[in-house]
Amino acid sequence: MPNPFNQQIIDEFRAHRGRVGGPFESARLLLLTTTGARTGTPHTTPLGYYPDGGERVLVIASAGGAPRHPDWFHNLVAQPQVTVETGVFTYEATAVVLDRAARDEAFARAVESNPGWAEYQAKTDRVIPVVALRENPRPGPPRIEASSPGEAIRAVHDVFRRELALIRKEFAASGGGPALGAQLRINCLTLCKGLGNHHAGEDVTLFPSLEGRHPELAPAFDRLRREHERIAALLDDLRRVVSAPDVDRAGALPEVERLTDELEAHLTYEEAQLAAVLR
Repeated sequence: MPNPFNQQIIDEFRAHRGRVGGPFESARLLLLTTTGARTGTPHTTPLGYYPDGGERVLVIASAGGAPRHPDWFHNLVAQPQVTVETGVFTYEATAVVLDRAARDEAFARAVESNPGWAEYQAKTDRVIPVVALRENPRPGPPRIEASSPGEAIRAVHDVFRRELALIRKEFAASGGGPALGAQLRINCLTLCKGLGNHHAGEDVTLFPSLEGRHPELAPAFDRLRREHERIAALLDDLRRVVSAPDVDRAGALPEVERLTDELEAHLTYEEAQLAAVLR
């Protein structure tokens, strides 16, 4: 059973699809469920995470700089099959502890984004591990915590809204200086990949399945497909800018703002047009 503080976060996280208040309001959080190394019982822990290109996410076993690794880390070393909850998606994953070179590179990115990680490392003699969580492949659509297709679409859209808001906040942070940090680049590229995959899935699966049954929505589907093409071009622009070796924050921010404005209008229109047929 989690301690009362963690349990409060877990309950709030599940009740509000990954959104929590207080000190973690603007954090990227997930719930990690491991199997107890000694007890064999499931244990759920809220953890901050970092995107890592779309194929996996990274979590850091800091334990606030304590002298011992946290229990969840010992659990996944003993049994690396874990469950990840993002607030919208739930999936089974394999946990892999990064080797020293990969760990050092990932930890440096984390410190660049949040110097608090360096403070935790300075408190302890142990090398704080970094763990990659990679989703296990499975047939069928992803498992979305929603009661209807319409609710699922809105939940997924909110994931992109929240991530864009976080990225804009990271661009505005002054502590990192003018250069575009390595982790911020990865955050942008991961967002681009996720959005591209989402729209491709809608074009290939969702829209064709609906438009045959709802011919009255043909103009809406035509508009949505045109907007997908426009957003794809904006994603390409953002990818190109953040991948340039000499880009700075000021140079990349306008691309993020353009994408944010057009994507918000697109998501709002799609929800309004498809809400009734997806209930």
